[in-house]
Amino acid sequence: MTPSLVLASASPFRRALLENAGLEFTARAAELDERALEKPLEEEGAAPEEVAVRLAEAKARNVAKHFPQALVIGSDQTMSLGQRVYHKPKDMAEAGQHLLSLSGKTHRLNSAIVLVRGEEILWRHLSSAHMSVRTLTPEFVDRHLQRVGGKALSSVGAYQLEGEGIQLFEKIEGDYFTILGLPMLPLLAKLRELGTIDA
Repeated sequence: MTPSLVLASASPFRRALLENAGLEFTARAAELDERALEKPLEEEGAAPEEVAVRLAEAKARNVAKHFPQALVIGSDQTMSLGQRVYHKPKDMAEAGQHLLSLSGKTHRLNSAIVLVRGEEILWRHLSSAHMSVRTLTPEFVDRHLQRVGGKALSSVGAYQLEGEGIQLFEKIEGDYFTILGLPMLPLLAKLRELGTIDA
């Protein structure tokens, strides 16, 4: 049976968000080299928000080839401070550098969704959250990274908001789902509008 809704992601977090919302869908990871796609965008000076949208679109288009009749959800998130786009730290030293560069500043999490059916883009959406990190000392960052260990390497910002990472912040402005990388409320509204889920 051909699925009517497909999530173009292998992310367990994004899958869980859709499952928890009661949606029936199939998940399939896009077969893309994200860094290879990002590099020319960054070289041409694309804004971090645009990078997120373009990557979400590329993922949806890639998976839509395998499910031409289905509605495919592509999503991506970039983390930016000004025009700088961050990537997952390679090691604990780089994780520490990331955290110190965010100290006392407000960075953005830019979460994009693109819906594709066949070769047609039906909808694009971008939500951003503003994340204000308190002033951190190098000593605190070292102790923090010792406590959280390798988890720091699994996220772009070297923090998990749902864990000890919450201690890094003084203020957060934005939707919880945007922070997780899949703005659920606008997505559900659009799926209802398209008749894909019960209105």
